[in-house]
Amino acid sequence: MTEDSRTAGAPTLEDVARAAGVSRATVSRVINGVRNVDPVIQAAVRDAVAVTGYTPNRAARSLVTRKADSVALVVSGAGDDPPPVAATAGPEPQDGDRGDGGAEEGGFDGGVGSFMTEVFADPFFGRVVTGVVNFLRPRGIHPVLMFAETSRARDEVVSYLRQGSADGALVVSTHAGDPLPALITDAGLPAVLYARPARPVRISYVDLAHQDGARLAAEHLLARGCRRIATIAGPYDVPAGQDRLAGFRDTMARHGHPYVPVAEGEFTEESGALAMARLLDEHPDLDGVFAANDLMAVGACQVLRERGRAVPDDVAVIGFDDSRAAAACRPPLTTVRQPVEEMAAEMARLLLDRLARPERPVTSVIFEPTLVRRASA
Repeated sequence: MTEDSRTAGAPTLEDVARAAGVSRATVSRVINGVRNVDPVIQAAVRDAVAVTGYTPNRAARSLVTRKADSVALVVSGAGDDPPPVAATAGPEPQDGDRGDGGAEEGGFDGGVGSFMTEVFADPFFGRVVTGVVNFLRPRGIHPVLMFAETSRARDEVVSYLRQGSADGALVVSTHAGDPLPALITDAGLPAVLYARPARPVRISYVDLAHQDGARLAAEHLLARGCRRIATIAGPYDVPAGQDRLAGFRDTMARHGHPYVPVAEGEFTEESGALAMARLLDEHPDLDGVFAANDLMAVGACQVLRERGRAVPDDVAVIGFDDSRAAAACRPPLTTVRQPVEEMAAEMARLLLDRLARPERPVTSVIFEPTLVRRASA
């Protein structure tokens, strides 16, 4: 074999060893981070890596280090597998029906298509991904996006982690009844959760002081002179929705307003519009509204415009999250900021810390909300 033919392909460990004047085994030890290597030799190997352009084979390296250098970013719900569809000679499915159980568009579970649509339609999840990627990418770690909206999908996530395909999981749960956090912890797998779990689970998590955020909204509406104030709550079975409603009600009561009209929403723009219409029908003299997230506040503003109510002159509106929807709303929304990107980065940091020190106990990190004042209130 000639020198040209040997070096025509991608640089190898042997090429690096030859350039550094050391053995192949020494190069391998330096690349894999073995500590008891002379610093002078380490520097020589690193220089040789730079000169040759050698790139470690990630798959081969993972066999040595038993690390995948990736983490699973799991968006999880609490749905279950759809019942099997019997083969009958009945009528053809009508438009909008899923007579095939979703096999054609959404795969085996029938719900992944609509579940993914809901996820990607919510700006919150994009902010989570941004925070996670911005933290992990400079550290050479890659997130693998997974969806776990059915029991089978949840089993696949647990299996994926058990096989070592990812070093741990960052879990964003969309439903209070989600069993995935408990499944992961019961399997002894490292994971961190975004938001406090609805059920007691020994898992680290990051969250926001939601009640304090709702207090900021209530105090701002009252300071504006609003006196007939209602709220569009998040889902009653979601801890964040519960906390925001409790914090708002408590603050209003402390200021002499024991009764606050409430309409439940689903954290979607459509549900916010429906809730706002219901509140106006029942309480037409409202002059202030707190919506438990920005999307519902956007829906509320739309209905107020349709009913001829000016925002904020007739009705002041405050949202929650400080998402892109808040700035895009007309008028721009006053909102309670949840620092999602920072919280997602902290979630990733906690996971890496747990991977480096498995003996550490689970922990929680709670972020503080702030009020962002814009034109709607």
